[in-house]
Amino acid sequence: MRIHALHRLYKHRLAQSTRPFLARGGRIKRCLNCMLLPNLCICLIKKTVSTQSAFLILMYDDEILKPSNTGRLIADLIPDTFAYIWSRTQPDSKMLTLLKDPKWQPIVIFPAEYAQQEKVLLSYLPSSTKRPLFILLDGSWAQAKKMFRKSPYLENFPVLSFDPKNISRYLVRKASKDNQLATAEVAARALEFIHESANASLLDLLFETFKENYLLGKERKSLPAHATQFELEKQFRHL
Repeated sequence: MRIHALHRLYKHRLAQSTRPFLARGGRIKRCLNCMLLPNLCICLIKKTVSTQSAFLILMYDDEILKPSNTGRLIADLIPDTFAYIWSRTQPDSKMLTLLKDPKWQPIVIFPAEYAQQEKVLLSYLPSSTKRPLFILLDGSWAQAKKMFRKSPYLENFPVLSFDPKNISRYLVRKASKDNQLATAEVAARALEFIHESANASLLDLLFETFKENYLLGKERKSLPAHATQFELEKQFRHL
């Protein structure tokens, strides 16, 4: 298993903390890479995939410290995943440089109702010179709206929006909107948008495995024989 941007950001944010992280589940001993209980760890079955996509995860303050965050699942699968802590007044200089790199086409993922309609993408046309860089605003719904409104460096980018037909499968954290998806679920829909259905399915399966193991950990249970973890391991063997 490789160490990626989310792992490095977690260590950086933890080092900045002046007091222990005491959110729900913060005291439980976990694998520091997948944030699951040691007996439910999925690190050994993770592999990266070949993809044209990249992801930039812009996180609200201590979101990276929450063990239930699913952004790290994206970085587990997608080699070019970048992660930064959001700041209204002092955006990360490396992030701003990344957004100006001509090899990327930044695309903000956010509900169309909050964007100018002429910026909303309706279809995907591959480019011979630019790869899609999907920007995910990671936090609570109120925090994501704040990041969207108060990040002028994102204003000129196209917006990709999804209208989920089903309520999110994520039962770990209560969403403020009935159709609000977990970060990894949104990333999987972005992969479908660029016609990478196999990668989308793998991310969905990785998400399901994480969710199942996380809930088992909350109940202090062991891995059942039918767990999706075994299906995920079988899928990765074919990569």
